Amino acid sequence: MAPDGTELDLHLLAASLRADASDLGAFVESLAARLEDALPGRVQVSRGRGRMFGPKQVGKITLDAGGRRLELEYKGGALETKCARLSGGIVLKTETVDTDAWLAALTEALAAEAERSEAARKALERLLIQ
Repeated sequence: MAPDGTELDLHLLAASLRADASDLGAFVESLAARLEDALPGRVQVSRGRGRMFGPKQVGKITLDAGGRRLELEYKGGALETKCARLSGGIVLKTETVDTDAWLAALTEALAAEAERSEAARKALERLLIQ
């Protein structure tokens, strides 16, 4: 429950993220932009050019959320999603998970962040209505 009595709707957030998943390139770009806006400084996005003069595209998104690190890599038109356990900034265990499990972990991490911070909650609400 948020401080002002409203509840961040986790199902709405997950549905919003999945709605963009039909076009993987657009999904990754949109997700990176949304997360950078919602959690500046907490999300690292790596971008590169596929061709010499082509536009920069997202290759990897990394979010450290409490004791977890969530990574999404986009290469060759495919997604690879990983969840890692952290302790003191050190990765203890990394496992590859399917996209739905990764989105569920992301949703949980974002909800936990929203509970800790009013600014994060407001940013995540903006993420939902974009």
